[in-house]
Amino acid sequence: MLGALAYYLGMILLIGGGIVDVLAAIGMNRFRNFYLRLHAATVGAIWGAVYPLFGLGLISLSLSALGSVRFYIAGIAFTTAIFLLLTAPVGSHAIAQGAHRSREAVPEPIVVDRLAEDEGVIGGA
Repeated sequence: MLGALAYYLGMILLIGGGIVDVLAAIGMNRFRNFYLRLHAATVGAIWGAVYPLFGLGLISLSLSALGSVRFYIAGIAFTTAIFLLLTAPVGSHAIAQGAHRSREAVPEPIVVDRLAEDEGVIGGA
């Protein structure tokens, strides 16, 4: 019973990850500036990879035909998913901050720019 539930939940997560990847690809093509495209890329990298990895881990745990290898597959999938959840937002933030500091990517339309207001604190560090 639990094996079937884990299998179907894993399949739903795999399909959900594919849908998120397609939506992120559409966002990469349709968004008009660097920061919006970076957001779409980050969503695709995080949820388009984390959902399928969790799904793969659940599917591998539910397949008894794999024997003891299923625990290795699930462990690697879960560990990789957690690693992506921790590192992808940090990398995206570093890219956005570097683009803002270099003034290569100007956010348009801009309403409030708190980083430009704190230029002395950010630039002087």
